[in-house]
Amino acid sequence: METYGAGPASGATAPYATALSADPTAYYTSGPPADVTTATYGAGLPSIPASALAAPVPAVPAEPATAPAPAAPTAAAALTKPDTFTAGETPSTAFTPGGYGGSWLSPDAGHSPQAERVIAFARAQIGRPCVWGAVGPGSYDAPGLTQAAWKAADVTLPRTTQAQWGAGVHVSLADVQVGDLVFFHDDLGHVGIWSGDGMMIHAPGPGALIREESVFFAGQSAIKGAVRPA
Repeated sequence: METYGAGPASGATAPYATALSADPTAYYTSGPPADVTTATYGAGLPSIPASALAAPVPAVPAEPATAPAPAAPTAAAALTKPDTFTAGETPSTAFTPGGYGGSWLSPDAGHSPQAERVIAFARAQIGRPCVWGAVGPGSYDAPGLTQAAWKAADVTLPRTTQAQWGAGVHVSLADVQVGDLVFFHDDLGHVGIWSGDGMMIHAPGPGALIREESVFFAGQSAIKGAVRPA
């Protein structure tokens, strides 16, 4: 029986107890395992056989581009005949700019030499001050300017806008011509001289200067009608 605490057994009963080698290099192998591939530093890459390289793929020539066939021309949209007023009809207060064609938006070619004198006089006053009650020659109010312009064409007009409304032939907004008077507001409190292509010459009011501007300066609903003095 083995006594607890006794020294290690010796001899044939301890085959596992072998003495360690005093030389530490004995535990290192002399070279890499046989299945390990090594390469010498700086020796470059191993050569690759030409057969291992894939042959370059030949470029496929691009097909010539062809221009797309032009689209078949479409028929122009049919023009819609604009609505018009009949002569002598009371103009609508719901006038739409351009809705009636004619001379509202295009130069008027049907005016008379008399109308040319009216416009020539009115344009000569552009830049003069607007003064309430003034009838010229240094300043004008709205009806004073229209009265003086038509006087230059040998036509006498009343002094006020309301009276001038009844001093000629009412024309439709589609048939207005250069020199015609254009009236504004429900009380007919303002008037200007149509100069063509949607424009007029007028005295806007006290403190302003006589100028040429769009007949829609106050909005389309402000236009109440047109009169051609006679």
